[in-house]
Amino acid sequence: MHQADSAVEYQYLNSIDYPGDLKQLPVEALPAVCAEVRDFIIQNLSKHPGHLASSLGTVELTVALHYVFDTPEDRIVWDVGHQAYAHKILTGRRKRFHTNRQFKGLAPFPTPAESEYDAFVAGHASNSISAALGEQIATQLLGDKRQVVAVIGDGAMTGGLAFEGLNNTSMDKNNLLIVLNDNNMAIDPIRGGFTQYLLDITTSAGYNRLRWRLYLIAKRLHLIDERKKSRVQRFNNSLKAILTKQPKNIFTGLNIRYFGPADGHNVTDLVRILREIKDYQGPRVLHIITKKGKGYKPAEEDQTLWHAPGEFNVETGERQTPDDRPLLWQEVFGTELLQIAREDRRVTGITPAMLGGCSMNIMQRELPERVFDVGIAEGHAVTFSAGMAKEGLVPYCNVYSSFLQRAYDSIIHDVALQRLHVVLCIDRAGIVGADGSTHHGLLDLAYLRPVPNLTIGAPMDGEELRKMMRHALTLDGPIAIRYPRGTVPQPLAPLHDGNLMQARCMKEGEDTAVLSIGAIGNAAAEAVEGTPYAHYDMRWLKPLDTALLDVVTTRFRRIVTIEDGVRSGGLGSAVAEYVADKGCNCSVLRLGVDDCFVEHGSTKELYQMLGLDADGIRRSLLNENQPS
Repeated sequence: MHQADSAVEYQYLNSIDYPGDLKQLPVEALPAVCAEVRDFIIQNLSKHPGHLASSLGTVELTVALHYVFDTPEDRIVWDVGHQAYAHKILTGRRKRFHTNRQFKGLAPFPTPAESEYDAFVAGHASNSISAALGEQIATQLLGDKRQVVAVIGDGAMTGGLAFEGLNNTSMDKNNLLIVLNDNNMAIDPIRGGFTQYLLDITTSAGYNRLRWRLYLIAKRLHLIDERKKSRVQRFNNSLKAILTKQPKNIFTGLNIRYFGPADGHNVTDLVRILREIKDYQGPRVLHIITKKGKGYKPAEEDQTLWHAPGEFNVETGERQTPDDRPLLWQEVFGTELLQIAREDRRVTGITPAMLGGCSMNIMQRELPERVFDVGIAEGHAVTFSAGMAKEGLVPYCNVYSSFLQRAYDSIIHDVALQRLHVVLCIDRAGIVGADGSTHHGLLDLAYLRPVPNLTIGAPMDGEELRKMMRHALTLDGPIAIRYPRGTVPQPLAPLHDGNLMQARCMKEGEDTAVLSIGAIGNAAAEAVEGTPYAHYDMRWLKPLDTALLDVVTTRFRRIVTIEDGVRSGGLGSAVAEYVADKGCNCSVLRLGVDDCFVEHGSTKELYQMLGLDADGIRRSLLNENQPS
């Protein structure tokens, strides 16, 4: 935050650096603390953009958890990190919170490398139950007494890994506490049966509260012993038989004790409830109801828009978006997909909870019956698409590059093995910016290239993306098309394309041939300006344009490959392998990302740091500061 921001005087928050300071306050002060934390988040994010609505919805929960539990000895495992800003503020990072998501600043999501209060990396959804269960079992085996809490949203509960963790929690002896934060939202509104299921649980709140109160009375009268689980279970079952014929919910059906639903914005109630159930034996779920964007009216009224709104005016709610904003890659995709779907009734759209993020909502508005948001379930999205393709449809399955890693087996076993006509549209490829290491799409070229039967392309500009999307319709097998986040560059010059499956010459030259793939070709084109070097846009990683390579290896002394992915396994590796196999007498310099996870920052800062901006590429071409 700016210096002026850090001078804001709060009655309580200015003296809370760690949870120990919070615990010194009476419980009656906690609502005021929550109001100050919420204001702090709003004021900061208005100037330093981040994920707003999700963290506003979990302020009371965060305060209550740190008030009741002894963190960092007790562990809080957050699912994703969108909801964890209040957690950062209360755990020693308030004074640096203005650097959140900035280059060399605080990480965008919880990470143990940054703070001992961050129990586990939280970037991809649905992993909290599995990770927290592992930590809880480890504490038992090591003889420790610490508590472990998993905080998971109802959106993340649509992911298969969450259910795998839930199933395992029911099988092994443990004392895991799962807090289910139910706000009926992921980034977009949640669709599917689990949402209705939670609504059904919510509507039976009176029954759940009565069961809970009778249980507490029986416990105080020593009619049941918490240490004797069988008696507790018999009490619950008997109580159900007396009060209602209502069936078990999914949690009690798995022998995971269920508490709630509770008001997630009543901090004093949350403290009371957490204290009551903190030391219960066995796994349990606390179901809380919250509102995404709570406490800031614009965010409450449009939760999707205010998930990550950018800079905004706190007083008016006006977002700082320029009227002449350039077209985004995702918008090119969404607009073209609708046009293709209008022309070909076989075309469908599938997305794992990124309907707005990938702009598939453009097609959904006109053809809702042919668009499927399957929830945070990337593996299912791919196999679901395979099932459609098996029956003659042509599904365009859009998954962010980093998230597609979770569907690797589905790509191999369910799509490629059967040569099914699935179009994998890989959004957010390359460096994505402030979301950092958990979200960069740097591995897709490398992990997809070995998969048989798969065509892999990467457009250099928006027009190329449109052409590849249409070309995908003409194939009889799977194809992957990757493109980055951000604005679409305009073509440098009108070009005669010829065969779309061939590489295209961007600049004639001598001595050195620069081979690029995808949008990073625009930086390569800038880098070769004023040099004698040639530049080719390869377009396709697979099949590789070997006819061009045969020409290049005979005409040029050196080949330089450039890709916005890891150097190992992608375009550079493919070209080097071809040159080695053919016994060609030319050198190959591979430019890309080294064997590392890349931190967060703006795309400009990160490409510059990696030496993959135009200036860095030029230095490498001129034999200056070459990567080792």
